[in-house]
Amino acid sequence: MSHPALTSRPSALHAWLLAARPKTLSVSVAPVLAGTALAWQETAMVLWLPAIMALVAALLIQIGTNLHNDAADFLRGADAPGRLGPARAVASGWLSARQAEMAAIACFALALACGVYLAWHGGWPIVALGLAALASGWAYTGGPRPLAYTGLGEVFVYLFFGLGAVMGSFYLQTFRLDWSVFIVASMLGMQAAAVIVVNNYRDLDNDRKIGKNTLAVRLGRERSQVEYGLLLFLPYLLLPVLYVLTGMSKWGAALPYLSLPWAMRLLHRFATEPVGPGFNHILAQTAQLQLLFGVLLSIGILL
Repeated sequence: MSHPALTSRPSALHAWLLAARPKTLSVSVAPVLAGTALAWQETAMVLWLPAIMALVAALLIQIGTNLHNDAADFLRGADAPGRLGPARAVASGWLSARQAEMAAIACFALALACGVYLAWHGGWPIVALGLAALASGWAYTGGPRPLAYTGLGEVFVYLFFGLGAVMGSFYLQTFRLDWSVFIVASMLGMQAAAVIVVNNYRDLDNDRKIGKNTLAVRLGRERSQVEYGLLLFLPYLLLPVLYVLTGMSKWGAALPYLSLPWAMRLLHRFATEPVGPGFNHILAQTAQLQLLFGVLLSIGILL
């Protein structure tokens, strides 16, 4: 099946923008925002430079992972003609695999540069978190046993775009952790992981053919629908727990429920819509839902 985006060659700048996958970059923004808001609730202040550097580092790691994924999937044959996902820059010939790899290395290097300051500010816990995030970003589709090819993609996203990003952002502000931070991190990490579920569910048939054993390939379509539903809706069930732990106002704790109808519509589409290019829209909207949930949660924390 040809993809509409393949009919014309984008400009060089647009090709790089597409390779960065901007529609899902919000999964890096929401956890840093929520972790910083939770810290403000407890300290009544924000250390802006650590917060900004943490956000920049998270975005750079995500972009670097996406660029490396673009090249690695092409070289492994995962982005063959006929895939249902958006056109990929390397597979489409807009960028070479080497260009994408070098750009990924540059992003990881810049993230490491941000990490030097963050490590100086936050100490050894931040050093460990940063090195683990960089290594995992590369290992997502690199090395002899890539995480994305062994069913660990959702785990990677939950750990680093949930636990790591929220708890790291909170720690940089307060130099400690508590259970409320873990709950917030789990909420956003689960909804970020739901983005990967959509991607792998859409590509399940092609991935099975090439031996890419994602969790969707291992679970099959029906159980993947259950997984997607759990990752979307468990965060809403955790809101009362967060209310008890943090002393949020009732209105603040209820605010994220405004996004619940959107989550319900997404699950209905995921479970009923035939697998095809329409899942690219579901994927982008799942990332947007996570951002909306994170923004509403952050505002609720601050109320």
